[in-house]
Amino acid sequence: MSVTTKIIIPPEVQRVLDARHHDPFAVLGRHPLDGQSLVRALLPRAVEAWVVEASDAPMQRLDDTDLFQWQGDSLPDRPYRIRWSDGHGHEQVAYDPYAFAPQTPDFDVHLFNEGRHWHAYRIMGAHSHTVDDVEGVRFAVWAPGAERVSVVGDFNRWDGRVHPMRVRGGSGIWELFIPGLEPGCLYKYEIRNRDTGEILIKTDPYGQQFELRPRTAGVVPAPDRYDWGDSDWLAARHGDQWLHRPMSIYEVHLGSWKRGPEGEFLGYRELAHALVDYVKAMGFTHIELLPITEHPFDASWGYQTTGYYAPTSRFGTPDEFRYFVDHCHENGIGVLLDWAPGHFPKDRHALARFDGSALYEHEDPRKGEHREWGTLIFNYGRNEVRNFLVSSALYWVEEFHIDGLRVDAVASMLYLDYSREAGEWEPNRYGGNENLEAIDFIRELNNVVQGQHPGALIVAEESTSWPQVTRPTWLGGLGFSMKWNMGWMHDTLEYFGKDPIHRHFHHDQLTFGLLYAFTENFVLPFSHDEVVHGKRSLLYRMPGDEWQRFANLRLLYTYMWAYPGKKLLFMGSEFGQGDEWDAAGQLDWYLLDFPPHQGIGALVSDLNRLYREVPALHRLDFDWPGFEWIDCHDAAQSVLSFLRRADDDLVIVALNFTPVPREGYRIGVPRPGTYRVLLNSDSEHYGGSNAGNPAAHSEDIPWMGHPHSIVLTLPPLGGLILSAGET
Repeated sequence: MSVTTKIIIPPEVQRVLDARHHDPFAVLGRHPLDGQSLVRALLPRAVEAWVVEASDAPMQRLDDTDLFQWQGDSLPDRPYRIRWSDGHGHEQVAYDPYAFAPQTPDFDVHLFNEGRHWHAYRIMGAHSHTVDDVEGVRFAVWAPGAERVSVVGDFNRWDGRVHPMRVRGGSGIWELFIPGLEPGCLYKYEIRNRDTGEILIKTDPYGQQFELRPRTAGVVPAPDRYDWGDSDWLAARHGDQWLHRPMSIYEVHLGSWKRGPEGEFLGYRELAHALVDYVKAMGFTHIELLPITEHPFDASWGYQTTGYYAPTSRFGTPDEFRYFVDHCHENGIGVLLDWAPGHFPKDRHALARFDGSALYEHEDPRKGEHREWGTLIFNYGRNEVRNFLVSSALYWVEEFHIDGLRVDAVASMLYLDYSREAGEWEPNRYGGNENLEAIDFIRELNNVVQGQHPGALIVAEESTSWPQVTRPTWLGGLGFSMKWNMGWMHDTLEYFGKDPIHRHFHHDQLTFGLLYAFTENFVLPFSHDEVVHGKRSLLYRMPGDEWQRFANLRLLYTYMWAYPGKKLLFMGSEFGQGDEWDAAGQLDWYLLDFPPHQGIGALVSDLNRLYREVPALHRLDFDWPGFEWIDCHDAAQSVLSFLRRADDDLVIVALNFTPVPREGYRIGVPRPGTYRVLLNSDSEHYGGSNAGNPAAHSEDIPWMGHPHSIVLTLPPLGGLILSAGET
């Protein structure tokens, strides 16, 4: 039986009892004393305790505390177990966590503090771990403002006294190996701030799995033993000349693409099969997922991230998400992930004031808060914060084989005065509005990810005229692979929203974009942002009666797929979704029972096929030689004509933006021969009026600067894509 001993408790022992000691290993565990071993253990709710490896020697209880100790002949130099009883017939035996040496190598700690540990996720967070044949879980967290950090969970009744962590010098890293724990345990960190004594309960910033919302505890992940089948895909991606390949992206919100019969979410595995089959049939080359990083608030669509290393549990486990990506790759579909390193939510359980101080964010709200969004801004000047984000990016590429990241809200990162009035922001050291620390982070992100994984894409959502967003960092650029062409998108949708009778006054909205089309590597995006918040669906942003709405939408897509740049279309838009997107439901799939919507889907499928198969439509998407105006000046009739080329492959594009058919319309062409229509957006196959000629024979009549010309019938609100002359 354990004996209670009345002693004067030393101050450092009292700090452990008060859960305030910054170094519990100085008190707990095994210590040499007068040639013997002294073992101390803090065991709340224990009545008796014994040291198993000392022949079940009973431990003495210190006064009325929960601290037990034993002193005796030196124990063998290996982990030892403690057995304890709660006095109600329940006994437990476990290895003492305080019998183990530090488990994070000094070099890893050094790299982390330097901001150069690109694989910080391998040392931080919770990981299954074995020490001296003892299995358990190793925890590590960064909290430099803490006086004490404890691991709390369902294995210790969420009691912060039980498992206080070891601090690694002045690094701010706290760690603890807890023997006997297994994957599936729930956990958080209990943090006591050094300056205020405030107690915070926080989720793991490096957590790789979490409970289903609204619960927020981390889940100790199982070791990754997924058997990937995409080695050929990854090898091809490594050497891929993606600049010259077709890329047509289907943007998806997994929670509202399609749901189960009771309105429930589908799982990653179900979605893998249903979504891949659909995307292949529609001809898209890539899927882009709105953030599936863990987030507590459904209505944020994932953009208010709390788990930068965790696929959301809404749809299943990390291995089930691996299956999703693997299945996409095995079917020739790339996967891009929307990723939000520009801001994070204020949720008290997550990153905000993580250790009681402004750790991941800035203390000064002029730098650290997005008032418009009600979120916080990362402090890119801290090594460990940059490391956290770069490591997160690599994590998704390496651990889940993601083919690229779309970086959200880049403009908000680049400008200190983004969405701020005068006096609400602080200039940089040169007096400008550029966020120099964010710029350095972005360049580091792009250098590291693309340097480590050639072929992985980093795409910027950047809405300003910042120069060289997609140019190499060694040339002064930001280093992104591609950038969303927000200017083209806004101009195009504004133009298409006008009644055709007025369009001739706004012809320059269609032609202006070619002045800068090749200054960056552009993606043409009709994204989720364009079909929410009262903007209506793309179909109902089109003017006119029902026939004209559908004709306009078909013309819009023909213009987009023929225009230089990679393509992105948000789910539902490919069949003419009627209602505005609602993230709380699913798409209006019933619309596919109706011919006009079937026609939109058939057109998108054919545009994707044509885009993939015809080199002129994709090979020089980012280069001037791939595009040439035939006539950009016919504002009076609202007609555009241009050619796309790649080496000897050439196509002609003619677009009529009015509901008036243009018969006998002559355009210049560079070659003699017969020009065959590859696609007519007004085809009856797509729900159109079937106006237009299937082919045109060139005449030796110079026109528009070309030696030959053809005469076309341009369909109403229609577009034609024609192959080059065939003699």
